[in-house]
Amino acid sequence: MSYKVGVIGAAGYAGAELVRLLLQHPEFDLTVITSNADAGTALADAYPAFAGASDLAFTTHDDPAVRECDLVFLAVPHTAAMSQVPALLDAGVTVVDLSADYRLSDKDVYEQWYGATHTSPELLATRSFGLPELFGEDIERARALHEAGKPALVACAGCYPTATSLASAPAVRAGWTQGLVIVDAKSGVTGAGKGCSAKTHFCNADEDVQTYNVGKHRHTPEIEQILGKPGEVVFTPHLVPQKRGLLSTVYLQLTDEAADMSVEDMLECYHALYDGRPFVQVLPAGKLPRTASVVGTNVCQVGLAKNERTHTLVAIGAIDNLCKGAAGQGVQCANLVFGLDEKTGLSNVGMPV
Repeated sequence: MSYKVGVIGAAGYAGAELVRLLLQHPEFDLTVITSNADAGTALADAYPAFAGASDLAFTTHDDPAVRECDLVFLAVPHTAAMSQVPALLDAGVTVVDLSADYRLSDKDVYEQWYGATHTSPELLATRSFGLPELFGEDIERARALHEAGKPALVACAGCYPTATSLASAPAVRAGWTQGLVIVDAKSGVTGAGKGCSAKTHFCNADEDVQTYNVGKHRHTPEIEQILGKPGEVVFTPHLVPQKRGLLSTVYLQLTDEAADMSVEDMLECYHALYDGRPFVQVLPAGKLPRTASVVGTNVCQVGLAKNERTHTLVAIGAIDNLCKGAAGQGVQCANLVFGLDEKTGLSNVGMPV
């Protein structure tokens, strides 16, 4: 059985990645793509990589065809999703939202960090959080709604929270850590979106590494929510001169009891949580993740190391920010909600060179 699918915001980088994945998906039939700025433009004209793969053209966000879909992905900026989601749900359409509008459980936290009034806070209590490896019960709840013939809303985790949390959550949940969680993360330029700025202009981004939004990045409360560590995350993001890829290095102070554990013992706990999950690869002791190993895939590679002198666990996660950090995660969640194998239409094999 195939399902009619639409992508709102398909002209952006995450939207284009969704299109790439959905055009190859055996069960999701991509029927409508929207972009107010590019309405009337053929997909292949905006992205020549799609030449010969599709004759779709962009329409506006209010295209009635969107509400005829079984499933709609939202790849729009924060606040823009809120203007779309309630009407889509009322029309019986299941929504997978890649924006930040429904990720945070507390509307006050959202309004504090995003500087905008949340116009549908009642949906925060019923939405499912889209990070399947850590929030399987949420996805099962969305699947149950779909099976009952009701629409579901899935709010996918952000890119930095995904890599950071998959790397550190097993240690935090096991009770090995204490005190602050220090996150040093680096992302390729596509993580900043399609719009160009002085920061992302080639002449400024090339041959340079820079921090941004230090102490105030909006993914901070999301990481705290996932880890259950409110007010205890210090998150510093960096922009690096590559197109795709995100590496998050998380420093966790170990308790006295956990300080005596070996990395091998800790990795056994990680395997207990992630074995059987096709998109988390736990690397053996002595091996650490690289962004080049995951580009083009929906995989998060996780590795651990210990600083024995300071009793610090260093947990590292690497993802493709456009795939596991956005579009691929959305497709993975949709697969599970619609009762498909979560691997359908997704790759877990990276490019060797």
